Amino acid sequence: MKIIEQFKQDPSVTFEYVDANSFVELDVAFCKQSYGICFCDGKLVIVFGFFGGKEREWGFPGGRIEPGETYEDALKREIREESNMEVLSFVPLGYQKGSRSGQGVFSYQLRYVCKVRPYGDFIADPAGGVITAVKLIDPVNYEKYLSNWGKIGVRSVERARELLPILH
Repeated sequence: MKIIEQFKQDPSVTFEYVDANSFVELDVAFCKQSYGICFCDGKLVIVFGFFGGKEREWGFPGGRIEPGETYEDALKREIREESNMEVLSFVPLGYQKGSRSGQGVFSYQLRYVCKVRPYGDFIADPAGGVITAVKLIDPVNYEKYLSNWGKIGVRSVERARELLPILH
């Protein structure tokens, strides 16, 4: 499935989401972020912080792939830092391509479905307070928290729920 949406904060930016079981066809130079749609004991894990806008909102744990990191290492590190949870298993679910009119692709955000478990209570995001809270919610009620994520957010959660049964 493919979904295209314009970024609300900058009309020159377009995001295109694509369902994918692998990221091998993507240009590595543009793979900038790894995000997890995470489940802990059947609950969807969401975090409260900044996600491209000026206001804090609920979203998924994830972030920048650091130099020398694999996509999967970045995924595990970001989930640990932002939610204090350990990734037990994961599979790719899709990616979001960011493009700017007249300039082309500037990034790919890789998305995975993950099963996680807490290391302990959430204390603080070591990245300087970007994430300030973690919540486990019933996946049926995700739109209440992720209303700003548009059709791409809806599809990401739907696809994650479709793939969740194949995780160990």
